[in-house]
Amino acid sequence: MKDNRGEKMKDNEKIREMVKAGYTNIIKKKRCGCSCSCDQDRTDFAKTAKRIGYSVKDIKNIPAESFHGLGCGNPVALAELQKGETILDLGSGAGVDVFLAANRVGEKGLVIGVDMTEDMVKEARKNAKKHGYKNVDFKLGVIENLPVDDNSVDVIISNCVINLSPDKLKTFREAYRVLKPGGRIMVSDLVAESPVPETVRKDFKLWTGCVAGALVKKDYLNKIKKAGFENVEILSEGTWKEDKIKIEVTSITVKATKPF
Repeated sequence: MKDNRGEKMKDNEKIREMVKAGYTNIIKKKRCGCSCSCDQDRTDFAKTAKRIGYSVKDIKNIPAESFHGLGCGNPVALAELQKGETILDLGSGAGVDVFLAANRVGEKGLVIGVDMTEDMVKEARKNAKKHGYKNVDFKLGVIENLPVDDNSVDVIISNCVINLSPDKLKTFREAYRVLKPGGRIMVSDLVAESPVPETVRKDFKLWTGCVAGALVKKDYLNKIKKAGFENVEILSEGTWKEDKIKIEVTSITVKATKPF
């Protein structure tokens, strides 16, 4: 029987490199990316924010430089964050959701952002320093192997990032590992209404568009459950237009908890 593990690992690494290159290009050229819902010159922040799920007030209360229109929801709005909590953002980009969360958890709280793109992490750290955020920490790393201690986080958020992971089950298992017992995840992401064709999945350049890696909704939820989470629930759901690949996708925000 042929062992395809080596080939799969090579494919996974190619996907990560393509996604990393794509998001490096986004931050350097100041263009929108995954959501592709923003105007390309990024001038209409209010329109973009509303389309993704943010309020104008949200965006006005964080560094404007952190907002690149890359999300497909607003997980912070539904996460019910409390003062003093420790939050982890998977795929934090330039820091938009980290800064939103930081405003909610206050001075005694901490928000950690993890991203694999060096330029995104540099931009986020620059934004934090420029605007005086003391309760944030941006780390370079991949979400399948988080640079975070076991049982150390109260809440995990993520916005249109896990679909970019070539190993989603490992990502959810990592999320489970770092959460405290009773902790929760709040994830906004894109899922497919029908299986993505293998020809699309094998086109590594298409992964940056957040559709090539999308799972069918049922499969996505099952991976969360398989990682050990309970009370898996879709809190919001909306249609998402994808013109480039002609695949029907849906934006969802999912909540789940790690059992005590």
